[in-house]
Amino acid sequence: MITSTANRQIKNLIQLVKKAKVRNEQRLFVVEGIRMFREAPADWIEQVYVSEHFMREHASEDLLAGHDFEVLSDHVFDAVSDTRTPQGVLCLLRMPEYGLEDILCKTNPHVLLLESIQDPGNLGTMIRTGEGAGISGIIMNRTTVDVFSPKVVRATMGSIFRVPFVTVEDFEGALRKMKQKGVKLFAAHLEGECSYTEADYTEGCGFLVGNEGSGLSDMAAAQADCRIRIPMAGQVESLNAAIAATLLMYEAARQRR
Repeated sequence: MITSTANRQIKNLIQLVKKAKVRNEQRLFVVEGIRMFREAPADWIEQVYVSEHFMREHASEDLLAGHDFEVLSDHVFDAVSDTRTPQGVLCLLRMPEYGLEDILCKTNPHVLLLESIQDPGNLGTMIRTGEGAGISGIIMNRTTVDVFSPKVVRATMGSIFRVPFVTVEDFEGALRKMKQKGVKLFAAHLEGECSYTEADYTEGCGFLVGNEGSGLSDMAAAQADCRIRIPMAGQVESLNAAIAATLLMYEAARQRR
């Protein structure tokens, strides 16, 4: 049992939880909770850590069968955990490695394209609802919040294990490549030419969704084949980015059914 936060493994875990730079250098990230532990792909798991309390509560269950694990004293586990009420199990996982081709190789791909999304809850929700809408994958620019941050991972509710995603250095180049592949790009925009329900998403399509405060950059909007708007009643000017993305993805899913 590890009983000190001065332990080398614990120091490293804390850094992996807190810092994107450390996660990217080691190509590792941390997930917490029983559900995430159960859903994590076996070949992603590097190490499992459980608390003393978890061992007492789940001693009669078979949750840890087939896994090597370290037991942490409760105060050490609390120091590592990013949640207020930890469930007592966390996993150190290897980052998946996806490329653009993993997303674009699908027939008539349905893609979410994110530019500078900053809220972890928004990104996690988009990944989760994207899985529900049956998207092919998500492409993000470098200034979008780190997909492996604990808050994003929690908000995905396990969908991070199943939805392909790529963070690209050259977002404009990725958009051009998609258009070359025959994917039509639709920009969610306040100056949209038509309502989002009027466009045809039955063939390859990508939805561009921009920053929560400033929206899409001129560059990204200029790459779109069509600007679409979500009609608003009352004095509302725009919707939360995750809600807007959800409406677009599910409209495409509805048309494709």
